Amino acid sequence: MTKVNSLMGQNFIEYASYVIMDRAIPDLRDGFKPVQRRIMATLAKMDDGKFHKVANVIGDTMKLHPHGDASIGDALVVLANKEYFIERQGNFGNIITGHAAAAPRYIECRLTDLARETLFHKAITEYRPSYDGRNEEPVVLPAKLPVLLLAGAEGIAVGMSTRILPHNFTELLEAQIKILNNEPLEIFPDFATGGLMDVGEYDDGRGKVRARARIESKDPKTIVIREIPPTTTTEGLIASMESASQKGKVKIGSIDDFTTDRVEIEVGLPRGVYADEVIPQLYAHTDCEVSVSCNMVMIKDNRPVEIGVSEVLCYLTDRLREIIRAELELELGQLQDKKHWLDLERIFIENRIYKRIEEATTAEQVVYEVRVGLEPFLGELDREVTDDDIDRLLKIPIRRISQYDIDKNRIDIAATIKAIKEARGKLRTLTETTIKWIEEILAKYGERWPRRTEITSFETVNVRAVARQNLKVAYENDTGFFGTAVKGDRFQLNVSEYDKILLISRDGSYRVVSPEEKLFIPDKVIWAGVLDPDEGRDFTVVYRMSDKMTYGKKIHIRAFIKDREYQLVKDVGGRIDLLIEGESDDLVHMDFVPAKRQRVREAEFDLAELEFKGVSALGRRLAPKPVAKLRKYKRGDTPLPEPVASEEPDVDNQPGLFGDDE
Repeated sequence: MTKVNSLMGQNFIEYASYVIMDRAIPDLRDGFKPVQRRIMATLAKMDDGKFHKVANVIGDTMKLHPHGDASIGDALVVLANKEYFIERQGNFGNIITGHAAAAPRYIECRLTDLARETLFHKAITEYRPSYDGRNEEPVVLPAKLPVLLLAGAEGIAVGMSTRILPHNFTELLEAQIKILNNEPLEIFPDFATGGLMDVGEYDDGRGKVRARARIESKDPKTIVIREIPPTTTTEGLIASMESASQKGKVKIGSIDDFTTDRVEIEVGLPRGVYADEVIPQLYAHTDCEVSVSCNMVMIKDNRPVEIGVSEVLCYLTDRLREIIRAELELELGQLQDKKHWLDLERIFIENRIYKRIEEATTAEQVVYEVRVGLEPFLGELDREVTDDDIDRLLKIPIRRISQYDIDKNRIDIAATIKAIKEARGKLRTLTETTIKWIEEILAKYGERWPRRTEITSFETVNVRAVARQNLKVAYENDTGFFGTAVKGDRFQLNVSEYDKILLISRDGSYRVVSPEEKLFIPDKVIWAGVLDPDEGRDFTVVYRMSDKMTYGKKIHIRAFIKDREYQLVKDVGGRIDLLIEGESDDLVHMDFVPAKRQRVREAEFDLAELEFKGVSALGRRLAPKPVAKLRKYKRGDTPLPEPVASEEPDVDNQPGLFGDDE
């Protein structure tokens, strides 16, 4: 068993590592996943300026990618729809409507000029054998652009996932200039679908953004959606609106989709409903507002890491400097080789050193004669003469020697020396050289990709505040049922699905419930209403215990656990006699239970004297003796000679009882 566990563990580790490193997570350096990098490398190899059938590109990429044509085709379409590196021809689908691309045999693609200029440089690219050893593939492309942040990335691996949001082309390059100038920077996402975006919780790529559709009010009865948030499509957005309308959350008359290459969804409103009421409901209950979380996971130094946007951009800016340094050093070496050859060729021809080999009879003697002939002029050369140099001299055709132009040679040498000085100057001022390169790219391509998502701030829509009161609940005295399916005539309330309803019963129990079809309440309900959890409700309560002793208190009901029963009266035989919403300054007249030799038979109490107590507190005793009957009356009025309250009061017919005010 131990061997099996060890084997399974090792195999799982290898599988997980493979999925993370070679499939799902992009590399920080060039921003590509392996399949994307292989597609780009294949397009670069096939590039002749003309469009290629996507099916052919997929076929050639399969020489490097071991996972079949479907994964390659899907990845190519996704990459092409980002518009930066692959130029499309044909139906590549629509990220706005969600329509899929045509079959690979019907569509064509090629590299963009931006990709040719910024992603490839064969001389400084490291290669490795492909999966079958028949070909070579790049380990990583020498990308000069911050591709990872420019195009974004999504992927699910074993035990981890990544979601890197796309950013604006111009803003990224301007931020790199700020980094090179040691200036502070701030960079935010930009989505191809446009819309509005609140970046208050972005936290440098470690948090989230809230995105909204751009909604315009054509007139009070018509609204038009012009742009949609990311992670959704027009079809999905319309489906979410229809679902919300069917549930009664949003009242919509009609939805017409006129989307082509631009979003245009026209929403008609029914009678009595207006745009300023519906727009907040669309944000609250449909995909017109979405929250997009970030997960900045990428491969760095052959392991997955999670780092912020600013750190990524600083790393890629340093990498850009090093790539430009490598290109300049390569260019400088080539220029120095060119000057050395021009000098060597001039000496060889001007001084007729080639004449010395006429009498030589062996190859060794030919090389020897050339070396001897060059010895007096070695001081004019920048480096030593190698066997390869001599071999190259010996391959100069007679026609070139006879037509040699010394003036042209001097012009070429002067131009080469100037180019060498320029290359060395750029290397000495590498930061300025990098900034200049970025500025040239910005001037050339920046206008192609203006910011599409507007950065703004917006308050979270209070779902309860904009919810439609589309449910009707009621209470039925005879059965004790309460809910939306009850046809009772008491406590008929119009509520929304988010409302919390407070129910207070005659025995002093209360509970807070959500709107349900049918809920049985064991004891008779004497008060029902919507309870705002933030504000709560105040009540004045007068109740009698089982021994007829009468108490009163003011209470504030706010905190609760839904569907849990609470007690205002902590006595099994107790009951509420008066329940008044809010504070009261009325008076209560009480008749005591008859007793022998009783001199005092009644009393009065001013409810204004009551203090706020906890909902379960006993409260203040209103009379020193048990009370048989009581009645509430207004200050300044005279109590009735015959109290209407009895030991068994009729809740429905007695004014002043159980919250029914006079």
